Amino acid sequence: MALNYDGVNEKYEPTLGLEVHVELNTNTKMFCGCATEFGAEPNTQTCPVCLGLPGALPVVNEVAIESAIRIGLALNCSIAPFSRFARKNYFYPDMPKDFQISQYDEPICVNGYLDVVIDTDEGIKTFRVEIERVHMEEDTGKSLHVGGATGRIHGAEYSLLDYNRAGIPLMEIVTKMIPGTGKYAPQVARAYVTELRDILRSLGVSDVKMEQGSLRCDANVSLSPIGSGILGTRSETKNVNSLRSVERAIHGEMIRQANRLENGERIIQETRHFLEESGETRPGRSKETAEDYRYFQEPDLVPVAPDAKWIEEIRASLPEKPSIHRKRLQEQWAVPDKEMAAMINAELLETVEETVKLGADPTKARSWWLGEISRLANEKEVTPTQLMNPVQVAEIIVLIATGELTDKLARQVVDGVINGEGTPREVIEKRGLKVVSDDSALMAAIEAAIASQPDTAQRVRDGNIPAAGALIGAVMKATGGQADAARVRELLLKHLGQGA
Repeated sequence: MALNYDGVNEKYEPTLGLEVHVELNTNTKMFCGCATEFGAEPNTQTCPVCLGLPGALPVVNEVAIESAIRIGLALNCSIAPFSRFARKNYFYPDMPKDFQISQYDEPICVNGYLDVVIDTDEGIKTFRVEIERVHMEEDTGKSLHVGGATGRIHGAEYSLLDYNRAGIPLMEIVTKMIPGTGKYAPQVARAYVTELRDILRSLGVSDVKMEQGSLRCDANVSLSPIGSGILGTRSETKNVNSLRSVERAIHGEMIRQANRLENGERIIQETRHFLEESGETRPGRSKETAEDYRYFQEPDLVPVAPDAKWIEEIRASLPEKPSIHRKRLQEQWAVPDKEMAAMINAELLETVEETVKLGADPTKARSWWLGEISRLANEKEVTPTQLMNPVQVAEIIVLIATGELTDKLARQVVDGVINGEGTPREVIEKRGLKVVSDDSALMAAIEAAIASQPDTAQRVRDGNIPAAGALIGAVMKATGGQADAARVRELLLKHLGQGA
């Protein structure tokens, strides 16, 4: 009988290793002056250097080196006073030189760590992910496989090559082995990539758009029988491109490996590809070792030896860490832990913060983003920020605060904005959604409600205040939900002799 995830964790313990590739947002490539704009026409951002033509010589991008140092410092790494570039040799169609300029045994950043926090069955726990190295390299080109059902080379009719991406500055952030995560391994991996992405964004070194490939994660997983002390054979799931997929890929790979071991089969050291549809992985190629790449020192580039004073200037310029920033916001807004976690998990914290900066009350801002807007986004299978932006939401919240909208009317305004009817004020005008605040108009509706429900009105006169709810509801219905319910209640109770 196949093991499920709970069964896997009763018998095996995982060890993780994560490699995150980050494309930098420099204006030019790592070793040449070609542009790095995403989405340009294929093969229009190339030159003899990034195409590896004979006689072309690389020159290192200074901004890329500064970005590497910023990343290393933010991850508590030591910055090497001396590091080298190397040639990583392999043949692949999207590698125009048939080698990649990278760093091997002398990387620019070493021995860092990043603490991540997750919610477990035992409460909030912190896991320290130790970072082995951050090294600089250039990205490869991109293959497009045309025809076939999968978009991959197998079954394709032909392939196209786009070398625009070849040579874009790439940072590889490599963790040490991460033991001790147990059943929380998928969550720890997701939390690590999430925190890393937030740090990189705050540093301004990358747009970290996973859907565009500017941040990609390779997840290494191995299993060992609990208590054995033996490190299992690992697999490497390549180029996972969303936070949810990082978690799902590790979850699925743990189940796959455990069931192979249960059936007496061995784990093959190989790369694998994650399948979004099923949450499973499929084989790629056998995993190369460092010797297979025949590394040797890059003869056309001098070593990198950053000045210690420059490093300290960079350190002094680092922004507030996202974890500290979140804690400060939580204290300022008086947000409970669970609600803060909900904003972070929904990737809405920055959106809520921007909404608050535009004048919205923090409680109302997170309520609207996590509530009505998220509900509609789930129905439409999009993200909340694809439906509305902070400017629109802040305007609606301010209109509620000034009494120009009720919560009920505000939901209609949200619907109008999402349907493309204009700004919140334009929707209000087009739909005639102004709040009925004129006391004479409200009194007319109140008297009509009392006339239609005399017994209920008498109960209120007799001191049964909760009975007023039925009358208030009748007034709200009569005004199309456009009355201020608090004002209706105040006028109603006063009219029936129960007001202050």
